[in-house]
Amino acid sequence: MTGGPLVVLVGPMGSGKSTVGALLAERLGVPYRDTDADIVTAQGRPISDIFVDEGEPYFRELERQAVAAAVSEHTGVLALGGGAVLDEGTRELLTGLPVAYLSMDVEEAVRRVGLGAARPLLAVNPRRQWRELMEARRPLYTEVARVVVATDDRTPEEVAQAVLDALELKDV
Repeated sequence: MTGGPLVVLVGPMGSGKSTVGALLAERLGVPYRDTDADIVTAQGRPISDIFVDEGEPYFRELERQAVAAAVSEHTGVLALGGGAVLDEGTRELLTGLPVAYLSMDVEEAVRRVGLGAARPLLAVNPRRQWRELMEARRPLYTEVARVVVATDDRTPEEVAQAVLDALELKDV
């Protein structure tokens, strides 16, 4: 029987979940898992192809299943895809877990994600679409989060330390 993930990272695309998650796992001496990577591995194709070929609802169902599996199986650091919190069942699964929301403003998002990146939900007018996504998702990230860590103007190492401090975890 496992106690679930030691840390769960949520936040928008480009907030550093994958990079910070790997750093946290290393510092805590535990495995790292990313549900987007789980989906890509299981499907044998990039997420952008899944969106184009099958549509967002199909991808969201894959995501819901991937998160449920990871939450039940993984005891290390877990990073969720940016839209995972859209699913009510996923938000319920995260209740009581040590969830850190990695936040950032739109200018930081544009700098990190870029305007021409292969992000299916930001294909047209990325700044406006990112703001609209965040208006819908920010309350959901906040709902599931035990702590909120701003990533603006911080290195991944600084963000990882802020998450450790906020969740009162000690690195090895």
